[in-house]
Amino acid sequence: MAKGYWIAHVDVNNQEGYKAYAAANPGIFKKYGARFVVRAGKFESTEGASRARNIVIEFPDYATALACYNSPEYQANIKVRQPHSTVDLIIIEGYDGPQPQRSPSAPPESAKKGYWVAQVDVTDPQGYKAYMTADMEPFGKFGGRFLVRGGLREVPEGKVRSRTVALEFPSFEAALDSYRSADYQAAKKLRDGKADFDLIIVEGYDGPQP
Repeated sequence: MAKGYWIAHVDVNNQEGYKAYAAANPGIFKKYGARFVVRAGKFESTEGASRARNIVIEFPDYATALACYNSPEYQANIKVRQPHSTVDLIIIEGYDGPQPQRSPSAPPESAKKGYWVAQVDVTDPQGYKAYMTADMEPFGKFGGRFLVRGGLREVPEGKVRSRTVALEFPSFEAALDSYRSADYQAAKKLRDGKADFDLIIVEGYDGPQP
């Protein structure tokens, strides 16, 4: 069964006020089987716009991700957060379709994974298809796999583009190297002018979980 995810882009304007919200979350998230995939690690904004803090949380499935957000406990905690931050939050179904073919020379797994998180508006759907085929080789070469690739979604806070994609790589360095590779840059040229991208490459989280 496909996982469910929260993907949040956050600007915190009052760190002290935000701490109370963050402190209350683990008990809520544990109840719904959540785990942090990304939790404000270092990142590079390679294309388009981004906020200062990025969070990806994985749930057992999409329905559970929605249920956590809509729970009385979390709705009460939102009120703690709202005066202290600006949030773009999407709740989205994970991807369980075909994955890039992993190359035998792909980088080894590290404790901290690396991630691409892209918000996309496709302006030329027919032309975009060539990019979707061409990007699979550089993703597989660097050990990438899709966590999110479209799918059911809700945007309960803020604003994001019409399509969301998230990929996991063996490390932050592998995620960066995949983007910078000649193969990916060639694939990127196929989507230039056919889609508007906000893309961050972010370090994964390996700290305590709820």
